[in-house]
Amino acid sequence: MTSNAISRRIEELENLLPPLTARPDLDDYWDLTLEQFADKPLYAKRTLTETPYAYMKACKVEYQGYDATPIHGWYLLPKFRQEEKLPCVVLYHGYTGSKGYPEEYAAYLLMGIAVFAIDVRGQSGETGNLMPQDYGMTKGWITQGILDKDSFYYKAITIDALKALDWASEQPEVDAERICASGASQGGGLAMIAAALSDKAAIAVAHIPNMCQMDFGILNSSSSLSEAAAFIERNPEQLDTVLETLSYFDNMNLAHRIRIPLFVTVGLKDPVTMPETIYAAFNRVDCEKTIVPYPFSGHVVTGDQQRLAVDFISAHFLNR
Repeated sequence: MTSNAISRRIEELENLLPPLTARPDLDDYWDLTLEQFADKPLYAKRTLTETPYAYMKACKVEYQGYDATPIHGWYLLPKFRQEEKLPCVVLYHGYTGSKGYPEEYAAYLLMGIAVFAIDVRGQSGETGNLMPQDYGMTKGWITQGILDKDSFYYKAITIDALKALDWASEQPEVDAERICASGASQGGGLAMIAAALSDKAAIAVAHIPNMCQMDFGILNSSSSLSEAAAFIERNPEQLDTVLETLSYFDNMNLAHRIRIPLFVTVGLKDPVTMPETIYAAFNRVDCEKTIVPYPFSGHVVTGDQQRLAVDFISAHFLNR
C-alpha cells in the first residue's frame, strides 16, 4: 500500500493505546451493579398504535429501567414477514434526540427485522427523568450526579439501555439469540457499553460512539463532555472526582468485557466523538471486531456507514 497522509493517520490511530483510567474495582463494581438490577421488574406495557403504514405493526412501549421513570419506545414489526421468531435491533439515539417516528426505522423492517427504539431519559422524547439531584448542573444532562458513580446520569441511561435489551429478549416475536444493540454518537456509546455489560445482545453496531477515552474527550472534544468541562471550570476542585466517575462508564476501560461481534464507524474529521477516543476503546476490544474509518467525514452517519452496518447485521442474523 502506498504511504500517504491518510494511510499514515489511520495507521497511527490503529496503534493508539493510551493508558487505561479504570479504578481497581471497576469489574467488581459492574458485577455487583448488574446483580442488583437483574431482578428489578420492568413493569412494561405495549400498546398497538395506528400508523399510515400498511405493512408495519407499531406498538408504543413503556418500561422501567434504572428507577421508576417510564422509558418510552417504539416496538416495530414487519407485517409481511412470516418467520415465527425475528431478529431484533435495539436502537439508542444521539444526544438531545429521541426515538423519533416509526417510519425512521423502515429499512430494518424491510429486512424482516424487528425494531425496539427507545428514548434516552430527559432528552427530547416523551421520557422524563425522576432521578434525584443533590448538586448543581451545567446546562444539558451530563453533569447530573457527576460527583458519584452511583448517582451519575450515565449510570441511569446505561441501566435503561440494558433493560431495553432485556425487554426485547422477552417478546414472543423476537429470537432472543439474534438481538443487536445499535446506535450513533451517544447511542453508539450506549451500544458499546451494552456490548460490554449485557448478556442479551448477540452483536453490536456503534457508529461514531461517544463514552470513549473520556479523559481525552473532556479536554479536547466539543461533545456533550464539554458540559462536564464547564462543570469543572466552575468547580476546579472537583476535577479528580469527575474523572473518577467518568472512568466507570468509559468504553475504553470496559472494552475487555466485550465478547460479541462489534462493528464501529469513525469520522477522522469528527470534533465531537474524536477518532482518538474511538480507536482508544476499539483497540482494546479482544474479539471479532471491525472498524471503518471515513477520512473526510465529521460527526455524521452517512448512507455508506448505514449500508455497511446493515450488511454486518445481515451476515450475522440472516445469512446463516
